[in-house]
Amino acid sequence: MFQRDIKDHWTVQYEEKDFPHVQMGLVLNPQRWRELDPFILMAEDWFKRGTFSDHPHRGFQTITYVIDGRLEHIDNHGGHSILEAGDIQYMNAGSGARHAEEAVDDDIAHTLQLWLNLPKELKSTKTSYQNVYSETAPIVQFKGGSVKVYSGETAGVKGPLEPLVPFALAEISLSEGADFTYELPEGYNAFLYVLSGDLMAGIGETSLKKSTAATLTFNDGGDGLSGLQLKANKRSKVLVYSGKPIKEEVVAYGPFVMNSMDEIRQAYRDYQEGRFGEEAK
Repeated sequence: MFQRDIKDHWTVQYEEKDFPHVQMGLVLNPQRWRELDPFILMAEDWFKRGTFSDHPHRGFQTITYVIDGRLEHIDNHGGHSILEAGDIQYMNAGSGARHAEEAVDDDIAHTLQLWLNLPKELKSTKTSYQNVYSETAPIVQFKGGSVKVYSGETAGVKGPLEPLVPFALAEISLSEGADFTYELPEGYNAFLYVLSGDLMAGIGETSLKKSTAATLTFNDGGDGLSGLQLKANKRSKVLVYSGKPIKEEVVAYGPFVMNSMDEIRQAYRDYQEGRFGEEAK
């Protein structure tokens, strides 16, 4: 089995924002999209109600993980839901989404949002949403910890998330001194984010602490399984994201991710001319 190692790692830097957006950190920088393919960016945000009111998207998918607080989703097709810590929402923006993501009441919502690219032939698909509540994701226990599977297959279970592209996401919890090898397709590009604790990852046993992100080596084009070795120096929790590279040109501008600037301009025209529908409220 191909064994993964840490390719690059960095500690996320945070900046205070203007109210109601409290604080933000860029986990994945969109300027690195070629290296990160199929991932465009990931942001960690703390925010009050009014930060992410009605807004459009086109051409990609979002995976929103709630770390703390409550997150209210509203879209202009009648969708409404409230997510809590450990819950995930998947959105396929496809041809054009218009929605709002708000903190509930006086909560400060603390979230991670990943932008997952769509291949050209899927950018015109119908907008859709799927909630995966924490208690519906299967959990596999191992000595000293557990793995919760939101998407993809590992440890003999399959996650409930059904994205349009090959994608896997697992939350791995480890007690101090515990170790675990997470299995994932060797041809998937992957990264991890440490939610808490202090652990060693990969065959080189790179030390990673809270708020550290790391990209992983992978076997591009491989169709077997790979293993990511993890060992906790302290009680730790880590998210591992992986997906099959799309290998297409990407132009990300504002709330849209397309294959050319002409397509970005068309997206803005369509939004301004009302083709995304009514306001989400």
